[in-house]
This record gives sequence, structure tokens and C-alpha cells, in this order.
Amino acid sequence: MSSNFKNLYTSNNPPLQAILMRGSNIESIHKIHAVISDKKGRVLMCAGNPEYKSFIRSSLKPFQAIPFISSGASSEINNASKSIALACGSHSGSKLHTREAFRILWAYDIDINYLKCPKLSRSPLYNNCSGKHAAFLATCKKLNLPLDSYLKGDHPLQKEIFRIISELLEIPLTNICAERDDCGAPTLYMKLLEMAKLYALLSSSENAELEQISRSIRNNPVMISDKNKFDTEIIEASHGQVISKGGAEGIQCLCKVNEGIGLALKVEDGSKRAKHAVSLHLLRQLEWISDLRIQDIEDKVLKFAEGVQIEVKGQLKFQES
Repeated sequence: MSSNFKNLYTSNNPPLQAILMRGSNIESIHKIHAVISDKKGRVLMCAGNPEYKSFIRSSLKPFQAIPFISSGASSEINNASKSIALACGSHSGSKLHTREAFRILWAYDIDINYLKCPKLSRSPLYNNCSGKHAAFLATCKKLNLPLDSYLKGDHPLQKEIFRIISELLEIPLTNICAERDDCGAPTLYMKLLEMAKLYALLSSSENAELEQISRSIRNNPVMISDKNKFDTEIIEASHGQVISKGGAEGIQCLCKVNEGIGLALKVEDGSKRAKHAVSLHLLRQLEWISDLRIQDIEDKVLKFAEGVQIEVKGQLKFQES
């Protein structure tokens, strides 16, 4: 199989390119690998190398939220749908977001000082990962696990998340490679193809917890990032038919709900503007969102100075057997 991938990578379908133009001159070129997988992890379409490895970063959040549900922790919170969505989000620290993170802690009588995400301005509640961290703590409280060491790789909660990911990807637990993310929580080093498979599973509604997570995200898109931010705008523009969750350093994962297919892409140099431009280019190619709505998102998210624009070259192509 890998020789086929290599052949595909070197000849048939090179990586996508996002080219920043200033006037009629090229200023920067970004190289992007992208893959669409089904829930069995089979490559359906790709550009570049589907086995390209990177950290999944914040795109892991919907899967880190699984124990929050499976433990029963979320069900003790009123209107838990918002809390679940916030646990999956990288929010903007608005009042809406900080209150929801506080509400998760309040439901379990957890002191805010237990939050170990970096403190922004007055409080760690403003950190864009505070929902994930609050959900981690609520799960620990529910299961009588230690609160002070909840981010350590050998903490029972983190070990359970690793076990869940290895089960979803059908890979040995020993293949799970974790490092510390910027918020202090573990994130995983994996193939783009594996990221796409996770999102295919999120879209397939076969797993009860993932179905609840998918529904919570679609019903509360503003909790995932915020108005005029990429992920929220994608979910809203598609009327909840496309789930989008970005990660730092040029990672973007998307899926088409109920179709059991996931899309993952990585910009080699980590550029955020490139991942947004390429994601919209691919959503247009796949016809997952109408041209009109994509144009609307471009106007809100891809803001360039006069005379500057970004052009995307290349397409996803079907995997040849």
C-alpha cells in the first residue's frame, strides 16, 4: 500500500499550493497535503501524501470529550449540549464562552484554580481551551480521579483518551505518540489519514458518544470558535451539515455529517491563512457548501490588504486502486 502512496505522491497528485499574490507578483507559497478517508480509514481522495505525519493539535478536542459523556459527567449539567460543544471548541474568550466554562466547574463544585490552561488576562477561563479543561476536571470529579494532575500523560483520564483513540483508529496503544500541547494537555502525533478517519467516524453516527458530540457541535456552532471565526462560520453556512475543527500549525479537519467521510489537511509551514484558503477551495470542489456561502466566509475570514490575494492551485483526486 505504501508504495502506491509514494507513487501517487511523486507523480499523480502533488500537494496543493496556496500562493499569496501582491499585485501580479508571487510573495509566498505554502504547500498543503490533504486526504479524504472513509470510516474504515480507506483513502478516497488525496492531494500530496495521505501518510504525512503531524500533531493533530486542537482538532483532537471532539475525541478528548468522549469520556466527559461516557462517564456520565455531562449528563449532570443542565443543557449539557452547550457544555459538550465548548469542550470541543477553541473559543474566543467571550462572556458566552467563559460563563459556560465556569458553569461546568460550578456544576461539580470545582475551584477555578484547578484549571491548568494558561491564564489569559484575569483568568484561565478566557483561554481558548478552557472548555476542554473544565470538561476534563468534571470527568475527573465524577470518576473520583485526582484533579491536580489531570494533564499528565499517565493520569487515568489521559490514558483512557489514548485507549479510545487507539480503539477508534484500530491501532495498538503502543503506536500512540503524545506530546504536550500549548495548553498543557497531551496532543497526538498521527498520519493525516488517521485524522481524516477520526472525522469520518464523527460524521457516521454509529458511536453513541460521537453522535452526541456531533449533535452538540451542530446545535451550538458559536461555542466551537465564534461569530466571524472559521469553524463557526463553516458549521453555520452548511446548516450543520459540515463539522469543522481547526488545530494550530496549519491543521484543519472537516466532515460531512451522516456520510461517514472525513477530510484532514496540513499546511507544511503551519500557515493559518493557507489552511483556511485551501479548506474553502476544497469545500467548493466537493460541493459541501454553496459557492455563495463560501464567498461570504471568504469575506469574513480571509481579510487581506488591498491588492493582496491568495490563490489555491490543485485539486483532490480519487485514489487509484
